[in-house]
Amino acid sequence: MNKTKIEWTDKTWNPITGCDQESEGCKNCYAKKMANRLFSMKNPRYINNFGLTVHEDLFDKPLKIKQPSIIFVCSMSDLFHKDVPDEAIEKIYNVMVQAKQHIFQVLTKRPERMYEFLKDKKVPDNIWIGTSVELSKYQNRIDLVKKINAKVKFLSCEPLLGSLKENDFSGIDWVVTGGESGSKARAVDKEWVREIRDKCKEKNIPFFFKQWGGWNKKKNGHELDGKVYKEMPFNK
Repeated sequence: MNKTKIEWTDKTWNPITGCDQESEGCKNCYAKKMANRLFSMKNPRYINNFGLTVHEDLFDKPLKIKQPSIIFVCSMSDLFHKDVPDEAIEKIYNVMVQAKQHIFQVLTKRPERMYEFLKDKKVPDNIWIGTSVELSKYQNRIDLVKKINAKVKFLSCEPLLGSLKENDFSGIDWVVTGGESGSKARAVDKEWVREIRDKCKEKNIPFFFKQWGGWNKKKNGHELDGKVYKEMPFNK
């Protein structure tokens, strides 16, 4: 379990590492770059570089941490990747159910498998269910998440690569968005971000604007029209 610089969470938990490209948002994947670096450093967790790897010895890690934390699950992978065994997903989910002191944020670009796994379950309130939506054509991801019986259903619109003005956010409880960072960052239009902010305001959805991104993320900042938006869904 590691502390993280990701602003909307406290810690990351990676019982699964490795992934492959699912859609346009994956093109400049930060996790793949980090895995390459850790592989070069001969980190034993990344002996397969960014190939999908199951770390069973980390499954029960959250149960050993007593201080309540917000935990991003599989920041270096996707829990619902096709190569993750069903039994591994079941075991990891059961740990989240048991570790009621924590909030777990489960984010996927593969909500079809997530929906199949959760469709007959009442998800405990400490497990937040989310999907990535970088372009408007992924409305189907939003629709699948909305069908899941969870208290907090969220969207990560990062890296934001186009307008989501026409997408339906009804039934969503939290939206995080931001531009892409790094030397190969693709540009984000301010109007795309404003559209999401206004849509969230209209529907009373907490809105979290992470960054403008670009090659100098810190310099470009995270203000939108002179205001910082770091809203969370705790009171939903």
